[in-house]
Amino acid sequence: MFASFNRFELQMTMAEAKGASHQGQCDEDVAALLATSKIRRQFAKIDPNAIRAELADYGAWDDEQLGDDAKNQLRILWIAAGNIVEEQKA
Repeated sequence: MFASFNRFELQMTMAEAKGASHQGQCDEDVAALLATSKIRRQFAKIDPNAIRAELADYGAWDDEQLGDDAKNQLRILWIAAGNIVEEQKA
C-alpha cells in the first residue's frame, strides 16, 4: 500500500499501517516501524526538506519543531499510516 504526498510517497503493508495508526498512543509503534530496514531505505531516498515542506503544509508544527528531522520522519510516517488505514475504510 502507498501513502502519496505532494513530494514523495511511502510504502507499507496494511498490517504495518494499522500497527502505526490506531486508538491510543502510537509513538512506540511508529518508532518501531521507522526502525525497520524497509522503511529506513525509503527515508534514505527522501530529502528531509521535502518532509519538512510536506509537514509545513499541515500547519500543525512551527518552524522550530520542523527543524528536527528525526521527529519529522516519525510525524510523516504516522500520517502515512493513518492515510493508508483511512483509504481502506473508504
